[in-house]
Amino acid sequence: MTDLPVIGGPGIGGPAIGGDLDFLSGGGEMGERMRSHDWASTALGPPEGWPQSLRTIVSVVLSSRQAMFVAWGPELSFLYNDGYVPIFGAKHPEALGRPFAEVWWDIWPQIKPLVDRTLSGEASWYEDLLIPMERRGFREDAWFTFSYTPVRGEDGRIPGMFCAAIETTSQVLAARRTDFHLKLEARLRQLSNPFAVAAAAEEALGRHLGVSRVGYGVVDETARFFTTERNWTDGSVDHQAGTHDLLSFGPELLDTLRSGGTLTIHDAAADPRFAAPDRQAAFAGMNIASAITTSLVKNGRMVAALYVHDRKPRHWHPDEVRLVEEVAERTWSALERAQAEESLHRANARLAAEGEQMRNLFRQSPNFMCVLRGPDHVFELANDSYRQLVGDRPLIGKPVHEAMPEVAGQGFFELLGRVYDSGKPFVGHALPVRVVRQPGAPVEERFITFIYQPIKDADGRVTGIFCEGSDVTEAKHAEDALRDLNATLEQRVADRTADRDRMWRLSTDVMLVARFDGTINAVNPAWTSLLGWTEEELAARNFLDFVHPDDLGRTRAEAARLGTGQTTHRFENRYRHKDGHYLWLSWVAVPDDRFIHAVGRDITAQKEADAALRQTEEQLRQAQKMEAVGQLTGGVAHDFNNLLQALEGCLLMIGRRTGEPQVHALLDAGQQAVGRGAKLVQQLMAFARRDSLRPESIGVRERVLAMSALLERALRADIALDLRLGDDLWPVEVDPTQFELAVINLAVNARDAMPSGGRLTVEAVNSVFAPGDPRGVEGEFLHLSVSDTGCGMPAAVTARAFEPFFTTKDLGKGTGLGLAQVYGLARQAGGTAWIDSAPDHGTTVHLLLRRSGVAPTMEPALPAAIVRPSVGARRHGRVLVVEDDPIVAMTVSTALEDAGFAVLSAANAEEALPHLADDGVDVLLSDVVMPGAMSGIDLAREARERRPSLPVILATGYSEDIARATGIPVLAKPYRIDELVGRIDAILMGQVED
Repeated sequence: MTDLPVIGGPGIGGPAIGGDLDFLSGGGEMGERMRSHDWASTALGPPEGWPQSLRTIVSVVLSSRQAMFVAWGPELSFLYNDGYVPIFGAKHPEALGRPFAEVWWDIWPQIKPLVDRTLSGEASWYEDLLIPMERRGFREDAWFTFSYTPVRGEDGRIPGMFCAAIETTSQVLAARRTDFHLKLEARLRQLSNPFAVAAAAEEALGRHLGVSRVGYGVVDETARFFTTERNWTDGSVDHQAGTHDLLSFGPELLDTLRSGGTLTIHDAAADPRFAAPDRQAAFAGMNIASAITTSLVKNGRMVAALYVHDRKPRHWHPDEVRLVEEVAERTWSALERAQAEESLHRANARLAAEGEQMRNLFRQSPNFMCVLRGPDHVFELANDSYRQLVGDRPLIGKPVHEAMPEVAGQGFFELLGRVYDSGKPFVGHALPVRVVRQPGAPVEERFITFIYQPIKDADGRVTGIFCEGSDVTEAKHAEDALRDLNATLEQRVADRTADRDRMWRLSTDVMLVARFDGTINAVNPAWTSLLGWTEEELAARNFLDFVHPDDLGRTRAEAARLGTGQTTHRFENRYRHKDGHYLWLSWVAVPDDRFIHAVGRDITAQKEADAALRQTEEQLRQAQKMEAVGQLTGGVAHDFNNLLQALEGCLLMIGRRTGEPQVHALLDAGQQAVGRGAKLVQQLMAFARRDSLRPESIGVRERVLAMSALLERALRADIALDLRLGDDLWPVEVDPTQFELAVINLAVNARDAMPSGGRLTVEAVNSVFAPGDPRGVEGEFLHLSVSDTGCGMPAAVTARAFEPFFTTKDLGKGTGLGLAQVYGLARQAGGTAWIDSAPDHGTTVHLLLRRSGVAPTMEPALPAAIVRPSVGARRHGRVLVVEDDPIVAMTVSTALEDAGFAVLSAANAEEALPHLADDGVDVLLSDVVMPGAMSGIDLAREARERRPSLPVILATGYSEDIARATGIPVLAKPYRIDELVGRIDAILMGQVED
């Protein structure tokens, strides 16, 4: 801000505008008050006797829209304009004409030294100065940018001072909140432990707000009992970990939190909501005098809450309340990410342990095992028992005929070929094989029982053979000996039968003997302990009666395979328990000439663990996919902004260089295309979270009618669009782009739900909801509903429809974010959303959007046609253009030179700094995002340090919020060149302040 020159001296200001009091003409409300004020009772006396210097400066103040005041006379009587009224708050209008020290008694100790220097003749200027004040009945921090200017009277003395001020409280708080979010985000990204995530968020928020205690926790299913494992304190209060009954603080608090609202308490002792003794005792027991508590509601139920406590009364600023709400949402997201990563880590560790266990079992198995790959039967794996059978020789990587040449001619190589070619397993019992078990040793005959099992890929092609068996040489020799001991054979058979009976009775796996038509012949006792059925209840029943309906087809097919003599290995299906639930069993079955002999093992726990792991992996993959898509979209949108900026500059320069009317018509169309492209980029930025939401008051009827053509294109020809929008609908405050996206999402969902055609109805009515409404809302809302006549949804799907990433569409046809965005829009607009649906009865999505007290914002007009400036129009001044994109730099520099400015160019901040060493630059125009160590914001601050009066303009293709928080003017790319030229003209002619 530039200080006004010292006013005063003989003849300054000239004669009065008209009559004696014409200098008080105009001036809005304060002009009226000054004309009607009883000045005779003040130290200034009647206005007719005021000196010309006071008349002049009062006329300047009243004619300005900027906040200004004059302090005059020995008491520094206070005179101010309409622009200063919002700064006063409750002090207005009694402050008019009163002494400065009485008007601002609360800040006088801080302001008085500044006033004394001004009255001594020293003009001053202050930027974003913190001034704590009481103007609304409580003390609050406020920031101001202002100048103090001495005003001289006709005799050359200084009887008063002049001030021009701007309150920058909102900008300062926004910058601090942005900086806090950036630092918190960087911190949370480094943490993977949920406990550490919550602790980091609590500490960061507590230190930033300077409070006594911050805690985060979850609530039970009743949304009444709140549990927090720990909380952060500044040391002045105790920790309050544990479970707390929220109802003890009163039903108002509980109802507010259950509905997803935020409860703000400035002074618990004076708050009538908590006047009851038991509620006061609850606050006193936790040493709470003021608090902010915000809840998180997911799928219509409160799941968590974040609270901020202070042991002293405190009037919370709306910015602080908003920050607590934002941190609560961010903490929830970070916790979900950390919990998913922790679950995945545990699952991976468990799978790795199980894999190692399986490898050990394979290696240490008493049965010999090996895996042969390809038609040449190359050894891929062989366990210790296999090496004991064939001797210690090189096996892995060699074909079987090369590794074991002595086996040739015994039929095993030919048998491997038949199994590989046919894909059918082979079982051999006590077959002789001649091997050389030690180098140089004679050929030794061994007897083996084995199975050659084909290994098949996903397409059913045989890729190898698994061989598993036992060396039964000793058993074979014993069997031969038994034939020589017929006298003892009967006793030995009885002994073996008893052993098998003990195995039948004591096994924890279910055993089954059944006929090939499925009729159960015998079951072991494990059926009762595992599935609850007794042997009597199963006798003569068909085992298919107990199979899950979804597994019946596969089970019948497997039974048919057993009927052809094939063996079953690890066949899985579900069997019904006697109480009605189902268990997963893995079966091994072998047929003989009359019966099926099967053994089943319970694998239910393993199946549930595998399903949970797959769900966790899918959630993490979806989150990573959306993060990657968001980052890619943000980068593409930024580069596209530069392309649009270059195209804007080229169109302008072409328009200036031609007078052809046909060309100008094409240029107008191109300019409009640039405008539409800019709007598309804004949508991309919003998706990538590079651009913040910009809510504004809109008319829903006008907005939906304007979208009708787009909605009809989104639907099919067999779907009728029915718009029922009243003429008197209340305005609502939402981000227009997000609103349009929500309506389109709902239309597309409805289209997909009506594959055979139907009707889509969009209806809006004004609705008033009384306190205690089951939807958790109260007040005036616009009720928008989108209905279809489609297939509808079952209750289980409706309950989860608003969850992020939940979708019933096929893979690749939906992200699961559409309805989540619709719900988020309703919540941001102060309302809620819900779904009415039933199978075959269509679906209606309801949105409640809180009524706005502001008139709707009109749609921006299309870009104006390119206007060729007059030939004689020339400008003066030197502009330093700092832009890393060479095409953008060339087009902007050329356009500014065409406009008459002298232009210096730099590709980055480092190249620009030498040009700021002297007064050779009148205006600095810089991009925000540039390569190198300094951004455009850093360059602007350095320029202000070196040359405080140098005007600076920033341009950015990303969000303007961070740049605006610096207080520097910002142009959003793509900007109009004539807008840039006009802004530079205004700066150089002193019409605006940098």
